[in-house]
Amino acid sequence: MYVKAYERPQSLYREFERKAEDRRSTHYCPGCGHGNLHKYIAEAIDELGVQDRTIFISPVGCSVYGYQYFDVGNIQVAHGRAPAVATAMKRALPESLVVSYQGDGDLAAIGGNEIMHAANRGENLTVFFINNAIYGMTGGQMAPTTLLGQKTATTPFGRVLQSEGYPLRVGELLASLEGPSYIERVALYDTASRMKARRAVHKALKNQIEGRGFSLVEVLSPCPTGWGLSPNEACDWVREQLLPVYPLGVLRDQSEHREGWVRRRAIVTPAEIPHVLGLRETAETVTVPNRERISGANLHPRIKIAGFGGQGVLFLGKILAEAGMHEGWHVSWFPSYGPEMRGGTANCHVSLSDQPIGSPIVSDPTLLIALNRPSLERFEAEVVSGGTIIYDCSLIDVAPARPDIDAIALPATTLATDAGNARVANVVALGACLAKMGMLNREAVTHMLDDLSREKGKQEVNGRAFEAGYRFVLDSPG
Repeated sequence: MYVKAYERPQSLYREFERKAEDRRSTHYCPGCGHGNLHKYIAEAIDELGVQDRTIFISPVGCSVYGYQYFDVGNIQVAHGRAPAVATAMKRALPESLVVSYQGDGDLAAIGGNEIMHAANRGENLTVFFINNAIYGMTGGQMAPTTLLGQKTATTPFGRVLQSEGYPLRVGELLASLEGPSYIERVALYDTASRMKARRAVHKALKNQIEGRGFSLVEVLSPCPTGWGLSPNEACDWVREQLLPVYPLGVLRDQSEHREGWVRRRAIVTPAEIPHVLGLRETAETVTVPNRERISGANLHPRIKIAGFGGQGVLFLGKILAEAGMHEGWHVSWFPSYGPEMRGGTANCHVSLSDQPIGSPIVSDPTLLIALNRPSLERFEAEVVSGGTIIYDCSLIDVAPARPDIDAIALPATTLATDAGNARVANVVALGACLAKMGMLNREAVTHMLDDLSREKGKQEVNGRAFEAGYRFVLDSPG
């Protein structure tokens, strides 16, 4: 009679698609400890029944392809930033199980600040810290955990105390803080050590589920390729060289005193947020546009606004984004400008959509507003075919060369001067933009302009400038 005694954890994919020629093997080197640790984490996730609410966070390093192995929620983050992203995820989704998986170069070097403060705050996270005393992925350079005398690509004569300092004992360092709940150091060099590592992994994940605060398991892992050893020799090296410097055991365990230790989900209620942030009130009633009547590029405008610093480029973008936000659209606003207060380059990216916006960067604008010639020349090529360019022909003496876009020669500065002040050319462009898009409430935008313009005379100038730009586009042929 056939009995299935063991199978791959459900939290690991059946096949790994990174290697088309071998979808059953990971990308890790033979003898590497990452494979063991992946298995223990996946087994614990299955045993705890939390696969559907686990978020696995992997930064740069040998573990960079964690998302191709773990069949859970995955986030790929920048080098060293996993604890910061993990904190955000746990606070936003407190019922999730958030796992930060980091190597020693990632966690102890560039990410040292993030891990220290996450631990000190006692964030309810689980961190797995792989310590192999070397930068494994990038060529075997010295890591903060490299041993004294250990030869690496950047210490060919061995790590020297007088120039490189001592190896960093991360477990002991974090255990000295009041915030962490549970910190243990384990190793992967024989069967007994691996079974202890499996138990530590399970406890660290269970702690988070029970709300016991910050848990970290430091894992001494073999790196045969980086050390220039065979897999068996690498296991011996863990036992003979790493253990004397990094002794195994529980370094801190306050788990039983932290039961139910959870963070408040919100400091203020949603109703209090506008007051706390000092947000302005808009018109009492705003009519949301009928999305079914808006089609094509106008439904998801991606706008780039560019000019010199001092022309009100960023202000124009902020008005568009804030108006869209108050009308119920998904919006983003992203500024980019030089260090000069006046005269430097400035541009901003604005997106409005009825769907969540993936990135605030607008690399293929559907609408470009150019307030000077350098901006037109720089960004004209980025506009999508069929898109629109509104340019201030009072200052720009050339027209867009592309035949596949709609070019609107708006005499913004001239119209602004006629309205009472040449410096409100950006408000003229705002009016033209609204008329072209046809998706934002005109009265709500003019109300915002009045609210931002405290002086009565300035309100009147802005109103005339906005109306001039708006009417120019509506009255233009085509």
